[in-house]
Amino acid sequence: MNLPGRKQRRQSMMNNKKLIVSHAPFYHNGSRISSASYNILGATLPAVLMGIYIYGVPALGVVALSVSSAMLWELLMNRLMKLPVTIGDGNAALIGMLFAMLVPATLPWWVVITGTFTAIVIGQQIYGGIGGNPFNPVIVALVILMVSWKDIFDFDTVLLNYDFDFATVYPLAALKHFGLSSVDSFTPGALLMGQQTGGLGSTFGLGIILGGIYLIFRGYIRWEISISFLGGVLVTAWLFQLANPAVYAGPVFHLLTGYTLIGAFFLATENSSSPVNFIPMLIYGAGGGIMTVLIRNIGIYVDGVFLAILLMNLINPLLDKIRPNALGKVV
Repeated sequence: MNLPGRKQRRQSMMNNKKLIVSHAPFYHNGSRISSASYNILGATLPAVLMGIYIYGVPALGVVALSVSSAMLWELLMNRLMKLPVTIGDGNAALIGMLFAMLVPATLPWWVVITGTFTAIVIGQQIYGGIGGNPFNPVIVALVILMVSWKDIFDFDTVLLNYDFDFATVYPLAALKHFGLSSVDSFTPGALLMGQQTGGLGSTFGLGIILGGIYLIFRGYIRWEISISFLGGVLVTAWLFQLANPAVYAGPVFHLLTGYTLIGAFFLATENSSSPVNFIPMLIYGAGGGIMTVLIRNIGIYVDGVFLAILLMNLINPLLDKIRPNALGKVV
């Protein structure tokens, strides 16, 4: 008598929606990749607009080509790998923007395209796309360019024909080649306001700081990494100056020149290649800051930010294993 009822119940259970079992995380707070990407893009605008104001149309061309080619490379990879189109999340545009901020305004078009190809395809997509890359894609591209064509980052040469209202000298190169006396004319206020040559979006220190503070308060980057990175730069530079004040520049100079600020707020904080735990973030940031000054002062490269962050990306998986003991765990 109950047999039809059992069949009906069994049929009803089979028709119900199946449960899907997936890997962690099992909770999502509703945030989106596009939200982070577009907010970070917005935070870059003060420094980028200042660069376009200083360098004019060539800088605008580099920015436009860098952003558009980065999006194109990601679209092509999505098609080739038969994956959903992801350029709408803004990550490729962000990579292109950051790449443009770090290069000279006179960078040839073919170098821009080569750089964005390296960043998107080699630095990110071959690892499975966003979230899988162990290294910051922008830094991967820039280090390859720096090793392959080192003259690209000789700002004193490539920006020689610009008619600036301030000294046309790359401060770190002057310090490296001509000593401490060659950078005495650079005041902290002038450096903060971008009165120095360098990457088209990396010289306006005040704009970068404002953008970084905005991202910290909105929760898109972790303050632990940025502050510890800057702290590592300041302490290491101070120790060098304390050891030999006639040779080594002070901490404020190192803080406001080169890629220090953009490295602390926009490069070292890249989610996929940085730690997620508190102590590892402090070690990661401080290690990057320390290595930056070591490379500048005793290394062969003028600026050490790229190599320092790349090194910390390399040891990031080891750092993230440093965790406090679970509550109640007996060691």
